[in-house]
Amino acid sequence: MTDDSGGTGDGDASAILIPLHEVRSARLDQPVRFDRRELDQILRLYGRMVAANEWRDYAIDHLTDRAVFSVFRRASEVPLFQIVKDPKLARKQGAFAVIAAGGRILKRGQELGRVLGVFDSKLRVVEA
Repeated sequence: MTDDSGGTGDGDASAILIPLHEVRSARLDQPVRFDRRELDQILRLYGRMVAANEWRDYAIDHLTDRAVFSVFRRASEVPLFQIVKDPKLARKQGAFAVIAAGGRILKRGQELGRVLGVFDSKLRVVEA
């Protein structure tokens, strides 16, 4: 009786070695994307702003280095705002940023919810 528990048998699938550099390079070739929770937060904000008649159209771009959610007042114009996810800046300035039409960064941070807080309306005193 022989014991093939060493994992070198032909029928043992767990003995297949995968070089990590190949896996990492394959992962790096994929574009950056918003995950489901991030997209849910962004689309909830978009729905509120559409209901307030502020925004009318959007575009999502998945690039090799960042993901961009662009917001338009009209489809034929330049974007009013861009919500950007850039994983390379995650440790330094934060992976998420809100950029205005002129290119000015309105808010940047690690958490998308806090970055999207720039769109929350401020309370004002109304005199009767």
